[in-house]
Amino acid sequence: MLTYNTRQKPLVLPEYGRNIQQMVDFCRTIEDRDERNRCAASIIAAMKTLLPQNGDPVETQRKLWDHLAIMADFNLDIDYPFEVVKPDELHTVPHKLSTQPNYIPRRHYGMHVQQLVDLISTMPEGEERDGLILLVANQMKKLRLAVNPEGVEDYKVFEDLAEMSHGAIQVAPESLQLHEYEVAELPQSSRKKRKRKK
Repeated sequence: MLTYNTRQKPLVLPEYGRNIQQMVDFCRTIEDRDERNRCAASIIAAMKTLLPQNGDPVETQRKLWDHLAIMADFNLDIDYPFEVVKPDELHTVPHKLSTQPNYIPRRHYGMHVQQLVDLISTMPEGEERDGLILLVANQMKKLRLAVNPEGVEDYKVFEDLAEMSHGAIQVAPESLQLHEYEVAELPQSSRKKRKRKK
């Protein structure tokens, strides 16, 4: 009578196949420890031929011994050359990532500009702070032009700076001149339209 895989015990690591699993099961039944060690080494050699050899060979070898321990249900008493993975390490839950969006008063400026504004807000008065304000304000003007290509007034950028810094950065429009930017036109296609044949 034929034995179908669907009627057999599910494989722990199907990528190695049922023959390797049967070899592991047989290895567990060997009473002599030295013989078990030799059998385990033979199984590792067979497993190695089934996996592509990429990356660090030491890490590959460590992974194979981990897989042997897993297929043996952590019940194979041999002299492992590496410290193998523990059963409780297989089911560790990853840290939950925060999906809360950071609030940005003016989203078209992006998070990096907001972080720079926050940094400038904590700086003492001086040339370094003034220089950073000029750089950030010019960057904000460029980003605002992407939203409004018809033009951006400097005082609107300064108003946004004040709002984003909660009033910590106050710039009088007459005291600071921002660069004038032009919105580049998109290049026209050089391909000529083909005339339809009549």
